[in-house]
Amino acid sequence: MDGAAEGDDTTRMVGGLAVLGARLDINGTSVRVSSPIARNAGGAATIDAGLAGTTSRFLTAVAAMCERETVITGAASLQRRPMGELHDLLRAMGARVASERDGCLPVTVSRGALRTAGVHQLEARGDVSSQFISAIMMIAPLCGGVDLRLTGSLVSARYIDMTAGVMRSFGAAVQVEHDVRGRTVSIAPGEYRGTHYRVDADWSSASYPFAAIALTGGEVLVPGLRTDSSQPEAAFVGVLEQMGCKVRADAQGVRVSRDSTHALRGVDVDMSEMSDLVPTVAVMGACAEGTTRLRGVGFIRAKESDRLGDLAHELTTCGVDVEVETDGLTIHGGALRSAVVYPHHDHRLAMSLALLSLRQDGIVVDDADVVTKSWPSYWDAMRTGLLRT
Repeated sequence: MDGAAEGDDTTRMVGGLAVLGARLDINGTSVRVSSPIARNAGGAATIDAGLAGTTSRFLTAVAAMCERETVITGAASLQRRPMGELHDLLRAMGARVASERDGCLPVTVSRGALRTAGVHQLEARGDVSSQFISAIMMIAPLCGGVDLRLTGSLVSARYIDMTAGVMRSFGAAVQVEHDVRGRTVSIAPGEYRGTHYRVDADWSSASYPFAAIALTGGEVLVPGLRTDSSQPEAAFVGVLEQMGCKVRADAQGVRVSRDSTHALRGVDVDMSEMSDLVPTVAVMGACAEGTTRLRGVGFIRAKESDRLGDLAHELTTCGVDVEVETDGLTIHGGALRSAVVYPHHDHRLAMSLALLSLRQDGIVVDDADVVTKSWPSYWDAMRTGLLRT
């Protein structure tokens, strides 16, 4: 695999897979998996996911295929995040899942009576984290297959489509169907096959230099980025254009520019398919003319932080007029003031709130090292004329 992201999340994932018996050789951003997890090994194991929610959820499902008992744990803030829907789905498949606080980490998982023959018939709510669904999808071929019906409104639907696409690259047979009753994910039993996989450049990370140019004017190129990426965050292109930026994709990557003589404009946008970018767009809205309304993201209160309440609090500290709604935020652009902001253990809050320093002197980010979760070199990368440091 080429293009692996740097950061604590990747380190925790690689370490967790190694605990489960996989052999991984890492060379820069390339990772070679030369042997799989040891599903029939005995004994016990512990995986500490730190702050990595995706790692904890995916590895909970992977560990449920193993004979040994594995404890999945993490930092205090991760232990507060909800995991119940995933645990219930694994129990429905026959796995043994036990936790002191139901639906939270730490959790102890093992194969138990997990069936590896016969398709599992499952049902799950669509308005919970797509990571729960992706976790079940990825183990499904090795567990006899799954027919999973998602009921109610579906959040982050494109992440499910992206998971299906990656699985197909490794030989899995996956169908995702839509009807009036919801969405059904059908996965046939079978083995994965090895392949050479290239990971797309990350749109979530690219949002920060793009937002910086939106705030200051000028132009920036993010190499290797593609507007036709399967990542839902690629829709950020439309937000940038609505707010007054120009976007151009070419063989080198994606370029964003803005004429600094023209004001940034507020926007009204459904962020449900790119919810990780809510802090980025909120900061842009704070520096834009008019009102910015971000909708469809009530579910992000249970991310690394309360990404609505905590974000609104820190923006208010900086002088921004913000209203917290049931499903999002309303931000009124206006004057800023100097402030010390706290990211609440959330890398995306830290990286986004720092952008306010492009419009206002005296913005200080406390606990700045939290960015190591996804982009350890963020401060160095953005120090090249984009951020005041």
